[in-house]
Amino acid sequence: MDFSDKNNDSSLNPTSNPKSSSSNPIESSPISASIAPQIQLNANKQLTHLITLEGLPKATIEQILDTANQFVSFNNPSREVKKLPLLRGKSVFNLFFENSTRTRTTFEIAANRLSADVINLDIQTSSTSKGESLLDTIDNLVAMQADIFVVRHKTTGASEQIARHLPNYVHVINAGDGTNQHPTQGLLDLFTMRHFKKDFTKLKVAIVGDVIHSRVAKSNIYGLATLGCQDIRVIGPKSLIPSDLDLQGVRVFHSLEEGLKGVDVVMTLRIQKERMEVGQVPEGEEFFRQWGLTPERLVLADKEAIVMHPGPMNRGVEIASEVADGPQSVILKQVTFGIAVRMAVMSIVAGN
Repeated sequence: MDFSDKNNDSSLNPTSNPKSSSSNPIESSPISASIAPQIQLNANKQLTHLITLEGLPKATIEQILDTANQFVSFNNPSREVKKLPLLRGKSVFNLFFENSTRTRTTFEIAANRLSADVINLDIQTSSTSKGESLLDTIDNLVAMQADIFVVRHKTTGASEQIARHLPNYVHVINAGDGTNQHPTQGLLDLFTMRHFKKDFTKLKVAIVGDVIHSRVAKSNIYGLATLGCQDIRVIGPKSLIPSDLDLQGVRVFHSLEEGLKGVDVVMTLRIQKERMEVGQVPEGEEFFRQWGLTPERLVLADKEAIVMHPGPMNRGVEIASEVADGPQSVILKQVTFGIAVRMAVMSIVAGN
């Protein structure tokens, strides 16, 4: 399945960095997503970086979900003490080169609950705004004793390139790279599905909307396939669906009504106008009329189907308020579970 992103960023390819070389394809071109799984596990098959769900073993995904399940109770409002000492003395650097609310905040909460020291780098005032390369910035932060980098970047492969550049005692977690992958969002979505639906092998999952630009959709598709889901559906206009969805189990529908029939999970996606050409899809109300998830359309799914959305959510575009706020919606549960999942990922990579 070709989910490649054409974006590239010259700041990833410094000529002055001693670890860089124009003859090295890792440094001189965007990284292929298919290479990423090779660097996520150490020689003992333990998770040391989280870059992508593509190629991540089923046992590793289940380890993350099982560990997250142990952390869910720490997010209970009635719990007086919400901290564990698992990352005490460790420094977690949040490097977000794109905007974020849920991801950045839940990573910060998760790191704090593990007793880490959290540093949020202000990209607008950092030296990258003065022309410093990304890898030079990383080297300086490593010199400040960074232990974990949480990175969101517009360029596909940015997190992987950082992981390849780092000493083996420093870890990278991809918080979204271009239109490529968003592995912790995928994991928290999988956790939510497992929490409410239990058995992946019996699930029918529909992902609706802007699949071609969605790193969340790609992470979910890889994760669902690995965990044994046999009925993965993508629904949307042809302009928003990859042309080569050949991953086993993925079915393409260009009719929302047809695609929703009998599904157990409906995940709607935001229309990413910032990543598409003008006129690629209908605007606002017209898109909602054709592709919006309404109460009338939701009844086509299983009567106990859950509704999910990775956020940010555009009401009246991809989803009706009556559905987003309705009894089948687990959207806010996703946010809460995201803290536990990110606690799990950080605690696992830091321990390896």
